[in-house]
Amino acid sequence: MDVLERLASLGVREADLEERFIRAPGPGGQKVNKSSSAVHLIHKPSGTEIKVARERSQALNRLLARIELCNRLETALRESLAAHRQAVEKARRQARQKSRAQKKQMVEEKRRRSDVKAKRRRVTDFD
Repeated sequence: MDVLERLASLGVREADLEERFIRAPGPGGQKVNKSSSAVHLIHKPSGTEIKVARERSQALNRLLARIELCNRLETALRESLAAHRQAVEKARRQARQKSRAQKKQMVEEKRRRSDVKAKRRRVTDFD
């Protein structure tokens, strides 16, 4: 799957992207000092910002920026789906009724605890 297909599957349109070219910091010699080959890409709907200056070529940096955008958006989508699934599962677990055995065990534990606490009371009358 190429980058354009990945962007389309995520619902990203070219109009949603703001792209600027800036001078790349770091090594690269005269090429990076004179040309604006680094890419600063902003996805307006999500506010995701990406800066890529890995290569000396502007076209390659544009491609790498879009790949990075796809990776970040896919990760965010996966995380939101997982969070939704967890919330649904938690609600399901909380709404589930206890079995008879669980109820019986719970009541028995409450009785035992009550007996322990009753023995702590002050004795007031000696019959």
